[in-house]
Amino acid sequence: GMIIDATIIQVENVQRILSTAAVDASKKTLVLRAVMEVRQPSIFGELIIALTFIPILALQGMEGKMFSPLALTVAIALLASLLLSVLVIPVLCLIFLRPGSEKENPLLGAARKVYLPALNWSLKHPLMLSAVALLLLAAALALVPHLGSEFIPVMDEGAFDMDVQLLPGISLAESLRVNGQIQKQLLRFPEMETLIGRTGQSGIALEAKGVEKTGYTGTLRPKNTWRPGWDKERLIEQMRLALAGIPGIAFGFSQPIQCRIDELVAGTRALVIVKVFGPDLDVLRRKADEIATVLNRVRGCTDLMVEQVAGQPYVSVRVDRERIARYGLNVSDVLEVVEIGIGGKAATRVYEQDRSFDLLVRFAAAERDSVEKIGNILLAGPRGEMIPLNQVAAVTVEEGPLQVSREDGQRRVGIELNIDNRDTGSFVAEAKKKLARQVVLPAGYYLGWGGQFENQQRAMKRLLVIAPLVVLLILLLLFLTFDSLPLALLVLLNLPLALIGGVFALYLSGLYLSVPASIGFIVLFGVAVLNGVVLVSCIAQQRAAGLPLAQAITDGCRLRLRPVLMTAAIAIFSLIPMIFASGPGSEIQRPLAVVVVGGLLTSTMLTLLVLPSLYHWLEGKRRLPLK
Repeated sequence: GMIIDATIIQVENVQRILSTAAVDASKKTLVLRAVMEVRQPSIFGELIIALTFIPILALQGMEGKMFSPLALTVAIALLASLLLSVLVIPVLCLIFLRPGSEKENPLLGAARKVYLPALNWSLKHPLMLSAVALLLLAAALALVPHLGSEFIPVMDEGAFDMDVQLLPGISLAESLRVNGQIQKQLLRFPEMETLIGRTGQSGIALEAKGVEKTGYTGTLRPKNTWRPGWDKERLIEQMRLALAGIPGIAFGFSQPIQCRIDELVAGTRALVIVKVFGPDLDVLRRKADEIATVLNRVRGCTDLMVEQVAGQPYVSVRVDRERIARYGLNVSDVLEVVEIGIGGKAATRVYEQDRSFDLLVRFAAAERDSVEKIGNILLAGPRGEMIPLNQVAAVTVEEGPLQVSREDGQRRVGIELNIDNRDTGSFVAEAKKKLARQVVLPAGYYLGWGGQFENQQRAMKRLLVIAPLVVLLILLLLFLTFDSLPLALLVLLNLPLALIGGVFALYLSGLYLSVPASIGFIVLFGVAVLNGVVLVSCIAQQRAAGLPLAQAITDGCRLRLRPVLMTAAIAIFSLIPMIFASGPGSEIQRPLAVVVVGGLLTSTMLTLLVLPSLYHWLEGKRRLPLK
């Protein structure tokens, strides 16, 4: 839609002039005059649209990798179409368009019948119309905090992924038994086509994990075969209820691509992770449990899992130095026997053709499968006597750390969770307030937030820095176009006018303010400014030709009604398929399309009414010189 805007403006102006020119007029002269009339606003308008993509190119991290190709593709296409509109389109107009009266389109005629009386009213009541526009803008700004925010909408991949965490130290046999129950519960849902579980691995990861962790991946049947009224959200919710009756498990649902990207970029497979940093693992574990209790009471929290850092059973052999001294033994003598008997030690090397293997020697499993049997291991004393291990050492089973996670050189424990039926931004804001009131961290301990929330905050901060700079660049181009700061500021009013429709469209559609929605606002601002440039430049041309103020505004708006409506309508119709698309990836495209379509509806209407009335008020009242 945006790529052909400059072409639309030029072709429309050529066709209009050819249809009203004298029969004996030179066609080449008419085409050249028509193209020159709109050359400057169309070129600068396209450059302004290309400029609006600079904030997208400035994005970093995953959002930068996702949307930079979009910005580069559109910017290059815009510049290429701009060259075509300057060099090729005038030639094509000269070849294919014919002079002569033009039959008015019924739709355009109806639009003029509605628009021109509304324009006359707006010229007589500029302050009232401006007040209405300000009220709409204030209402839109008041709605922004209620939109909710997220990083990127969750894309329905049509696949299933789930991680299950059991108690630390569980045996492989018990882990398989519990996972058999889990698999049986999941396969009861007819929407599940295939399901594969990997104990000791996450669903699609390559790294090994303990037997207390199992990853499931699966495929879902096509949506048209699901039970009536069932969607992905309802299916996952019913699966959660089905698994809630299995004791001793924690689980989290995701999707294969989504969880892998989240794990690589944010270090977590969940939407949000709360990290507790500090030096002592015991304190970290206690505080993590307290935080999990608070988070579990925040609306929208699901699939809550606390990183297991303790609970691993260890066999501890503590040598009594006084006792071994009586037998004439050294600590190394005792521990070497323990190492060989339990852990094993290479006694020799076996060669088979071009391969070699260590031959490991240790006690049979039946002789080392309990604390009592390990305590009965015999040690050879210096005088040949045999001494049981439990006579010179305390052999016990103790609970120790399962793993020690570090980040930026600090120990940390993570609390992972997903969010259901709520936006990420409001959930995190509420959770932060409750944690600040209910959880007290000792000195040297602090919290960090990660996951998609972290990505969203980074992207929004960068956009808030880059976007004002781009607005200044747009203002500079507008000043170069009109050679007038008041006119440049007048056209720049299209930005807040476009914001109104974009915000209301997001709110009414139930979508959240996300990175794609923010990019939609950027795209919207470019198209809205282009329409303002086309309209105001025509009015300025009519004034330069010596027409009275009211007539110049009326003629300029009448002449530019068709290109303004065409550029807006083509952009809207180009994006409607993205709004109603339902395939994979449509969830990411939809906020962008909704923002642009909603914003163009209000900005086009307000551009055609507010800008002319303000132009009339500024010049008519001599409040600001327009030149």
